[in-house]
Amino acid sequence: MDPGLRAQRPVVILWHDEIFPLIPFHEGESMACVVSQSRDGELLAEVLRRFGFLTVRGSSSRGGMRALVAAKRVMDEKGVGIIFTVDGPRGPRHKVKPGAIFLASHAGSPIVPVRAVMGRAKIFHRAWDKFQLPWPFSTCTIIYGTPMHLSLSGDDPGELDRLCLHVEQVMDSLGRM
Repeated sequence: MDPGLRAQRPVVILWHDEIFPLIPFHEGESMACVVSQSRDGELLAEVLRRFGFLTVRGSSSRGGMRALVAAKRVMDEKGVGIIFTVDGPRGPRHKVKPGAIFLASHAGSPIVPVRAVMGRAKIFHRAWDKFQLPWPFSTCTIIYGTPMHLSLSGDDPGELDRLCLHVEQVMDSLGRM
């Protein structure tokens, strides 16, 4: 990631099913990841720590507001960006939840959409997210979208929903590039 962008403490967003190839791609970049408090989340948190990521525990379904407060604290104290799977931890698949937008707005940070497009992958059709695991030696293209500076005025009750839809459309368009 560009050092100038990293200095802005970005909120990097991705789909839950595309997380696997992005872990080694961002190794050692001084970022923190929001990880579910579930048993699966504990396994992922350990993998992320081994790749040099900080972790913040919580999700939209468990300790969501605490996770956002902790993420903001890590951003402020460590000067790092945050990585979110915006449709996790339980879906619905590829539907943006508001946490990352809320955090970016309050932190004054840009949102950076990221997609991992895999040439060949094992797709776990029974998983809620249809998790993708790239086959060995297959191609994997990492696509970064243009950083977005989104702010919430607080005056419009539908504003956050509209921003979620906008971000969702941006994420979808990146996958078609």
